[in-house]
Formats: sequence, structure tokens, C-alpha cells
Amino acid sequence: MAQNRNLFRINRFILFKLPKLAALFAGFRKAQKRVLIIKTDAIGDYVLFRNFIEVVKKSAAYKDHQIDLLGNSLWKDISLQYDAPFVDQFFFTRADDLYYKPWQTLKLALQLFRRNYSVALQPTYSRTLITDGLANWCTANEMIGFESDTERILPKYKGKTDRFYTQLLPLPSTIHFEFDRSKYFFETVLNENIALNGPFIPVKDPDKKGILIFPGAGVVKRSWGGDQFLQLIKLIRQDTQATIYLAGGPGEAAIGDFLQQNSEPGSVVNLINKTSLPQLVEQIGNAALIVSNETSAIHIAAATQTNCVCILGGGHFERFAPYPEHIVNRPVCVYDKMPCFYCNWNCIYTTAPNEAYPCIASVSVESVWQATRPLLPIT
Repeated sequence: MAQNRNLFRINRFILFKLPKLAALFAGFRKAQKRVLIIKTDAIGDYVLFRNFIEVVKKSAAYKDHQIDLLGNSLWKDISLQYDAPFVDQFFFTRADDLYYKPWQTLKLALQLFRRNYSVALQPTYSRTLITDGLANWCTANEMIGFESDTERILPKYKGKTDRFYTQLLPLPSTIHFEFDRSKYFFETVLNENIALNGPFIPVKDPDKKGILIFPGAGVVKRSWGGDQFLQLIKLIRQDTQATIYLAGGPGEAAIGDFLQQNSEPGSVVNLINKTSLPQLVEQIGNAALIVSNETSAIHIAAATQTNCVCILGGGHFERFAPYPEHIVNRPVCVYDKMPCFYCNWNCIYTTAPNEAYPCIASVSVESVWQATRPLLPIT
């Protein structure tokens, strides 16, 4: 623990003090027509944001600028595949892993400093100390972000990092959904209306067949249980002969094995941890139906215009789901709304380590089945 504290102190010095020296050197050079967009959140956040990269590239304000992207290495492969026409230079990192890795932080910070940006944009509403510090290293003439909340940064640090920015945008109280937050940010920064009504990812010749089930959620406590998914699979199999696939990452291997072993032989195909992220995007785009916990899968389904049923808890209710009515191809969300919704996953209930949060556990198999049944493919 003492070592971690010391590493964190070094990181604070790198992020808070050294940029002052960098700014002195920057004063002797002319900023290039170069924009850095900082977006290091998870895959779902990226899907709800990525279409605005093209908007910036083609905007009147920055059409003659180079556009760079600092993103999360989690979604590196799909960003390289879909965003390359609009990005001049990619940087990828796992920002949340940098808190106790000061030398990696410094290496990345120096790379950004050398690019000599004129503008740095951070459209993430819940800012972090790391990304604020990296934005500070850009020494850009314009640094624009949201006023932010303190969900992911301590107030004592936010007060300091606020001063890094030349402009902080207040978020209107009427805007909750993450895609709409990004849209508001870029419409304000670019001073133009943006004709986007939801996320979009093109897929090659989509042939909508099969049912993809995502039984995991990255965090066990935000996952509907294996027994519930098993009951749902049996109900689906009674109504359709469409192929049922299980999908997800390595963290879902155990629940995937459980579902396969307890389903009728040959009734499910287990693809968990067997596909790359770009392949998974194509699979979702080519599926007839997705059933998932609240994960990136529901946002990819919306972006690829695939029918989707989402089993939803209350932690970030209305921020990531349900989608507002104006969004095209909204996932069908099934939830049991409780008074404690909007808790940012700071659950007020005591539960066992491997037990789902009450807002997830209370969603019944019957309610999910009733949402799923009308969307089943005809076979």
C-alpha cells in the first residue's frame, strides 16, 4: 500500500506540476492545426460516441485540422477498423490502470505534448484525474470539457483540474442519455446542428439470423443469474428453431459452460471468448435478436440496427438505458424500477459477493420472456 501511495504521488507530480514546465516550452512554438479528442471510457461509451469523430473531421471549424484520438485499448480493434478514415493519429491506453504507473503516464503525456495541439476536447461527462492531467499536457490554446460531476474524481482534485480547461460546458438538466450528452457537447463546440439520431456502425451485408445471448455484464453483481438465462433459453427453444449463440468475453466462460451443459445437447452454440471484438460486432449486426445484460452489446445492437432485449438495473438508469424515444432502433429494456434507482451502482443493500444487486435479481424470467417473444425470428 505504501508503494502504491508513493507511485500515486509521483503521478500527481507528473500530472499537476510538470505541465507547467511543458507550457513554458510550448510558449516558444506555434500550435499546429491539430485537435485531440480524449475518450478513454468503456466499449459501450465508445459506441455511443464514435460517430461524432466523423462530425468533427468534416466540421466547418476543424475540416482543415488533423484529428487525433486518445482512446481505450479495450476498443482499439474496432476503432481502427471503423474510425481510421477520420483519425490522423491514434493513441490507446487503459487510463484507469495508470494511477500507479507514473512512467507510463509520463511516456504518454510526452507523446501528446510533442503533437503540439491547438485544441483538446474531452466530451466525457464524468471526468477523471488521469484524463484531465493528460489533457493538461497538451498545452493547447483551447481545452474544452464538461463541468463534470464527481463520480470518478475526488472534489479536491476536480477543483484543481477544472483550472486546466479554457472552457467548461454546463450540462442542461434535461439531458440524461449519454449519446445526447455527446451530441450537446459537439453541437456547442462546433456551433452547428448535428443530424444524428443514434449510434451507427455499418456491417457488411447483414443477414439477420440467429439469437445471440450475452449472459455476462463484466461485473457479477450486475448480471442476471445463470438459472434465469437457462429458463429463458428453454422458453425460446419452445418457440423457435433459430440457432442460439452464447457470446461474451473470458469473464463469462463459467456461466457459458453452465448454460451449455444444462441445455439440451446441440441447442446452444457457445462462442464465449472465441471471437475478436470486430468479429463480435459483425455477429451482432448479423443476428436477428440480442438478449443481454446492460453491456456494450446493447449499444452495438442499437448501432447495427439489431433487435435487442436488455435486462436493466438502476445504477445508471436513463444515462445508458433505457434509450429515449427519439433514438432510432432502441433496445427493449426490462426492469423492475425501485426507489433507489440512479445510485451510480453504489448499492444501499448488503448482498453476498457473487449475488446480483436486488434491482437485477428482481427482474423476472416471465417479464424478459414477454419482451423477447414478439421479437423472435420466424423459422
